[in-house]
Amino acid sequence: MLLTIGDAFASAFAISSAADILVVTDRQYPVRASPSIRVVELDAPGRLVEAEVAAHLPADPEQAAAVAKQHLQDGGAALQKRLVAACQGVVEAWSLGITKIPAVIVDRKYVVYGVQDVDRVVAMIEQYRSAQR
Repeated sequence: MLLTIGDAFASAFAISSAADILVVTDRQYPVRASPSIRVVELDAPGRLVEAEVAAHLPADPEQAAAVAKQHLQDGGAALQKRLVAACQGVVEAWSLGITKIPAVIVDRKYVVYGVQDVDRVVAMIEQYRSAQR
């Protein structure tokens, strides 16, 4: 089945508005996705810790531990919430068995690796689904 560009766009819009879409990637492989699509960056927890907890730590391990603890306290509930969310995304990716990035997962049933354009992936999956009907 051959889809025209208009049909592909309409299909992509229909599936993206109705489907559960998750993108797993990192900063090295940015993806093009609408703001409504959830994107998990596997390197987010490390970046967050590095930027907000481990920044400018002293060389002495005991002092560094105390400063890191203080950074965590200073960040309060908001920092802890961001850390938990970032780690939960990584756990979700592992639980789905994601082996490469970027990965676009649709309805927890279909996964496409290596494509950074989410609309293109959604159109590919919709075309596949149409062919299976």
